[in-house]
Amino acid sequence: MRKPTLLGITGGSGSGKSWLAKHLQEQLGSHQLVAIQQDWYYRDLSHLPADEAAKTDFDDPAALELDLLESQLQQLSQGHPVDAPQYDFSTFSRKTQPHPIQPRPVILVEGLFVLHRQSLARRLDLSVYVDTPSDLRLLRRIRRDLSERGYQLERILDFWEHDQIPSFTKFVQPQRERASLIWDSLQDTALVPALLADLKNRISRYADQPTT
Repeated sequence: MRKPTLLGITGGSGSGKSWLAKHLQEQLGSHQLVAIQQDWYYRDLSHLPADEAAKTDFDDPAALELDLLESQLQQLSQGHPVDAPQYDFSTFSRKTQPHPIQPRPVILVEGLFVLHRQSLARRLDLSVYVDTPSDLRLLRRIRRDLSERGYQLERILDFWEHDQIPSFTKFVQPQRERASLIWDSLQDTALVPALLADLKNRISRYADQPTT
């Protein structure tokens, strides 16, 4: 059986994880790389009143079904398609229609806690920690949550102060030591081209592997 490359991208909220994932997919093509967002795996809170669901700390790994994510990554790595969940942050619930994912030579997963669990981190062949200053990350978070999630500014700032900063210190920043690569997104212009070249080499080797 052909063995795909499992690539993880992590870093703080607003660090540029999604940009890097999108850039790699655009450069390699969707026939060679499939990207999975860890955000898809947030727990369904539709059984809770909206005001109670809104109090959930989404910057805590416990808010995610990481077991499901890990299970689906394993299935993809074994050549099996999966139906990934989709999450609606405006209602704090899973969408009724899943997102079908087909295996590809490179399977990329990006999110806040990709390297948090050792069992998930061990599955990855390569991982990147995106290092970006906190003030820039906050500005990006404000833009995203205002435009994509419909949150009010006061709520975003309160969430950042009381949830995101402690979570970053406790859960996200320690992943820096576990990553294969550290990308200083404001200074390092060499890492992304080098990563692309590495992935292209891995894809070539994947094509040469015998199928079973």
